[in-house]
Amino acid sequence: MNMLVCIKQVPDTTEIRIDPVKNTLIRDGVPSIVNPFDAYALEAAARIKDKDPSSQIVLLSMGPEQAKNALKECLAVGGDKAYLVSDRAFGGSDTLATSYILSRAIKKIEETEGKFDIIFCGKQAIDGDTAQVGPEIAEHLGYPQVTYALEVFVDGEKVKVKKEIEEGYEMIGVQTPCVITVTKPSFDPRYPSVKSKLAANRKEIATITSEDISDLDRSKIGLKGSPTKVKKTFTPSVKSGGVKICEDSGSATAKKLFEVLVADGII
Repeated sequence: MNMLVCIKQVPDTTEIRIDPVKNTLIRDGVPSIVNPFDAYALEAAARIKDKDPSSQIVLLSMGPEQAKNALKECLAVGGDKAYLVSDRAFGGSDTLATSYILSRAIKKIEETEGKFDIIFCGKQAIDGDTAQVGPEIAEHLGYPQVTYALEVFVDGEKVKVKKEIEEGYEMIGVQTPCVITVTKPSFDPRYPSVKSKLAANRKEIATITSEDISDLDRSKIGLKGSPTKVKKTFTPSVKSGGVKICEDSGSATAKKLFEVLVADGII
């Protein structure tokens, strides 16, 4: 199987702070990490490669030069090659523009790496939580897609996906080439070894710019090519904690609740 995994470098949301005056994210000092759902997608691809060592995993990320750090992390845990899509012309792209750029970059990479059988994405990025880019890539490419994958199984040319649904899961067969977005499975991504980290640091990561993609429609990229417009951002007000009433009996609790509601002028 020839597989491509889309990777995004995101700020660690556990460290995010909001500027109380500007209502914007304070990024200074906030570490960047590999989007967790993309790590699950890479693990799904790596498990396929475990069973078929002849398989190839190519990594693709769009972002600034520092995104190469995320790609190197992924090279250390299963990736064979990596490409970074980076250009000032791509700045300000929303999910539609981003997915369009990635779809064109994938076609460009296929000129070198061959046609991809499966394109993996995380179900969503933790900084935006839109869950739109993966499905949009599938639409741009005209490929079938399966979302919320828990596991992916390959038997010859057949691909089966264990898809998460509200009632549990369902098994779906899909033809290749296809796009699969991965949610959190029951297992964790593998850890890199010291040897694999050293090997990843030695690998070259090619950069693809807008000039490298001959069929790129510039009206569909960047701010001008992004139909999504942010009208306002704000920090939700912090609400005080509720009052917990614990009396010896139900009737005593009801009486106390009545007293509190009367005192506050609610009833």
